[in-house]
Amino acid sequence: MREKGGLERSLANYKGLETGFSDAETLLELGDEMGDPDTLLEAEQSLLSLVPKVRDAEIEQMFGEKFDDANAILDINSGAGGTDAADWAAMLKRMYLGWAAHMHFKAVVVDEEAHEDAGIKSCRIEVSGPYAYGYLKSEIGVHRLVRISPFDANARRHTAFASVDAIPDIDDDIEIDLKDSDYRKDVFRSGGPGGQSVNTTDSAVRLTHLATGIVVVCRDERSQVKNYGKALKILKARLYQHEAERRQAEVDAVNADKKKIEWGSQIRSYVLQPYRMVKDNRTGVESGNTDKVLDGDLIDFMEAWLVQRSGRDDNKASE
Repeated sequence: MREKGGLERSLANYKGLETGFSDAETLLELGDEMGDPDTLLEAEQSLLSLVPKVRDAEIEQMFGEKFDDANAILDINSGAGGTDAADWAAMLKRMYLGWAAHMHFKAVVVDEEAHEDAGIKSCRIEVSGPYAYGYLKSEIGVHRLVRISPFDANARRHTAFASVDAIPDIDDDIEIDLKDSDYRKDVFRSGGPGGQSVNTTDSAVRLTHLATGIVVVCRDERSQVKNYGKALKILKARLYQHEAERRQAEVDAVNADKKKIEWGSQIRSYVLQPYRMVKDNRTGVESGNTDKVLDGDLIDFMEAWLVQRSGRDDNKASE
């Protein structure tokens, strides 16, 4: 259903762009034929209004990795810097909640550990929205804050660190739809204790799942029907476990690709003193409007990271 919703959304966006371009083209032709500058200006404005929508469509094309379209679980942990780091972690929590609100995503703080003096030691936020994980994986790493500490009586400049991690929020509800054609059923004569009838009738059942090779054998009942029912139940349980392990392996593979988080490997610096600047160390993107960034305006940083990761030219994409 999530994949269906994503496809429907992409198709609707594409059709909207197609209609917008067609309308602008009609206005352009009409204004050219009539020599009407007002109509030509309207056509130009119509085209310009499509620029951010085209940009959004291009960014969406960069979400091609596993789980990019999934919801996300965001973890924030304070690091080196004592109370300043705990306060910085709380500022980051507010920043990401603000970003989620800008994106019209649902964000819920599901766990939080307060610091004894101020701020938080850690928190966990569940973020739900289109490509939530695809966006938030750009934030994985160490974030560095430089400012005059409000907790220093001598008003000295302090540096604090906090780490941000994101993992895809994968639905654990695994539906096992087992058809007769998915497995092979063999019946054979039981052996061992159970009396004469156990050894003289084909009451034992073996089920072999064709796709996974999982084999289940039941022979403890005298009735083939009962053994079959038990075997089917066990096979479904083992298939559930198999699917759960497969999904966990995929998540582990995603996490294994993440850069190791160390306090010397910050991905972004937020400097509030002696000057005001937010700079992403990976892409070089900067913003002098630190208040706006800390309120959640992160889309330029996220998109630049996505463009860099995809190997595309940002200027060409913007055109």
